[in-house]
Amino acid sequence: MSEKCNCGCDNHVHHADEESKYEFVIAEYSNAMSDEEVAAKVKSLIEEKVEANNTIDVKKFLFNCIDLTTLKCTDSEESVMSFVEKVNEFDDKYPDLKNVAAICVYPNFAKIVNDTLQVENVGIACVSGGFPSSQTFQEIKVAETAMAIHDGATEIDIVLSVGKFLSGDYEGVCDEIQELKSVCGDRHLKVILETGALKSAENIKKASILSIYSGADFIKTSTGKESPAATPEAAYVMCQTIKEYYQKTGRKIGFKPAGGINTINDALIYYTIVKELLGEEWLTNELFRLGTSRLANLCLSEIVGEDVKFF
Repeated sequence: MSEKCNCGCDNHVHHADEESKYEFVIAEYSNAMSDEEVAAKVKSLIEEKVEANNTIDVKKFLFNCIDLTTLKCTDSEESVMSFVEKVNEFDDKYPDLKNVAAICVYPNFAKIVNDTLQVENVGIACVSGGFPSSQTFQEIKVAETAMAIHDGATEIDIVLSVGKFLSGDYEGVCDEIQELKSVCGDRHLKVILETGALKSAENIKKASILSIYSGADFIKTSTGKESPAATPEAAYVMCQTIKEYYQKTGRKIGFKPAGGINTINDALIYYTIVKELLGEEWLTNELFRLGTSRLANLCLSEIVGEDVKFF
């Protein structure tokens, strides 16, 4: 008599089939470059291409791609309301400039943002799913995401289950993302890979493939809570994967670097990687975002030609 496995079936064959399914998906893509090859490609891009993008028009575009973010333990209803009011005031203060792309907050503040936000074309993004570690029950992740959407979130940022990924549980990783995407419906789901924890180009590529395969509308580098956060090398691998996926399917996936974007030059590097690997079609805030708050005042200062501390 065959031994029953934990799910009640009479054999383990279907588990092997599930494992091979994900390996097959990964195998459809070209092998990841070595870390050294990626570093060399990025170095060349930075040296040869970034300076040409150092223009006021590009900085205006970068500002319009910012997910203005507050994810502090000190956040309160009052502080988040004040944060949103600055976005409301921006349209009156700078009528010739496009506003930020979205406001990103913890899910319990979605209603505050929704009730306070008065300007058009600014999304409400919420981190969810046990952010920033993704270490909680799937039922909690689903409930948290559903509650954020109910309260007004138009975009959801979740974290890949890095522990499951590194232990080879690709089925568990993908099932979680698929279920959360089903909760989101037509709202954008951004999957954070936490590339600093994945470490290698090979792992970053695999995680990118599995996230996209499972329904991610965007892939995002980092939570900003781990070090290192976003790096140009991780961005290069992720954009390369997005390009391959588009060539195979015709579906465009967005890209969002986040964490450690401290200077205008940092943002220009990510812009250049997207432009060179994915092309002009990706140069819209529907497909390119920057997860940062620090950058907003820096961009604004360069655009208006004086030191500005608006946000």
